Formats: sequence, structure tokens, C-alpha cells
Amino acid sequence: MAVRASREILFDASPEAILDALADIDEVPTWSTLHRSAEVVDRHPDGRPHHVKATVKIMGITDKEMLEYHWGDDWMVWDAQDTFQQRGQHGEYKLIREGDRTRVRFDLIIDLVAPIPEFLLRRAKKMVLDAAVDRLRTRVTRFHG
Repeated sequence: MAVRASREILFDASPEAILDALADIDEVPTWSTLHRSAEVVDRHPDGRPHHVKATVKIMGITDKEMLEYHWGDDWMVWDAQDTFQQRGQHGEYKLIREGDRTRVRFDLIIDLVAPIPEFLLRRAKKMVLDAAVDRLRTRVTRFHG
């Protein structure tokens, strides 16, 4: 069962500041309400995270993920291997500079192992989008604003 969620919002920060915050994996659990832990396994030659082990908890369900990250000048994507709760996951941030601000679009596709009732799915999507976009914006603004 593939589930999609997306949100677009303006940040008062540069794309570089946003990508720096996303690359600071050790800090992700301090601003993402979903992450219990996140650890860089290895890095790309430029120092950005390549593989990351993460433990996430949403609506009482804990899942352990192995994520593979790829980076560009104005984007970041990750894909997850199979987990106990998911057959796969693809997330991406696309950043568009607009003057001294940046338009951030976040998209997530999760292929769930089992179906989830629609009302729970709506709540889970909101929690994910709040963490992935709104809480990220708060963190970026606090350190780069």
C-alpha cells in the first residue's frame, strides 16, 4: 500500500543552510519528533551522509530504517531498504531560491507492509509533514535566521 505525502513552504534561509541542517544527522532527533535515533554509517567523499541508521516512532509504532542519501546543490533524496513496517520509502527535498528565501518542497512515498485505516493515515501524514517541514524550518531559522 503506497502512501504519499507532500508539503511546500517558504524558509527564511538559503538552500545551503537548509541542506546543512539536513546533513547534520546527529542533530535530527533534537528537532524531529519522529526520530528516536539517527547515526551516520558512512559518508560521501564530500562529507555528507551516505548511509544512515535511524529509529523512528510514529503513533506508537517503532521502526528501524537503513537510509541511503544522495545530495545535489538544491536537492536531497533518500531511499530506505525494507523494514518491519515498510516495503520501501523514498523521500526528497527540492529547494528553489527566491531572493533571500528558499521554497522547500518535501515529498515522501512509503510502501507500507499492511494497510492502515484512513483516519490514522491522515494523522500520521500530518505528523510526518510537521516534522519534515515545519520543525525543520524552526531548526534552520534558529541557527541560520
